Amino acid sequence: MHENYAARAHPEYVVLDIGDHLGALIVYTDAELHGTEVEISPAGDDSDRSHKDVLERGVGDRAAFTAVFDRLPEGSYTLWTNGHARARGVAVAGGGVAELDWTTSRASAA
Repeated sequence: MHENYAARAHPEYVVLDIGDHLGALIVYTDAELHGTEVEISPAGDDSDRSHKDVLERGVGDRAAFTAVFDRLPEGSYTLWTNGHARARGVAVAGGGVAELDWTTSRASAA
C-alpha cells in the first residue's frame, strides 16, 4: 500500500537549512491547493525547476496550507502551478525566510 504523503496532516516541525547565501521561502495557500505541486525556478531560467507539495500544517490551533522551500541560493525566483508562472520576481535573501501569501482571505482583507 502506498501512502499519499500530501494527504495527511503534517504536525511535525519544519527545519529550514538557511544561512550565509541560502534562504527559504514559505508559500501560504488556501485549502483548495492542498496536495498541489508548486514549482520554483531561478529568475531567467524557467526550465530549471524543483518542486514542493502544498501540505497541511498546524499553526497554533488552526490548519495552514503551505509549500516550504529551503536551501535556496539568495536571488529572485519564479513560482509555478499547473505549468503556468504564478509569481515572478520573488526575492529570497541569504539567511532569511521570505513569505508569499496566496490565500484569498488575505487578498479580500486588503
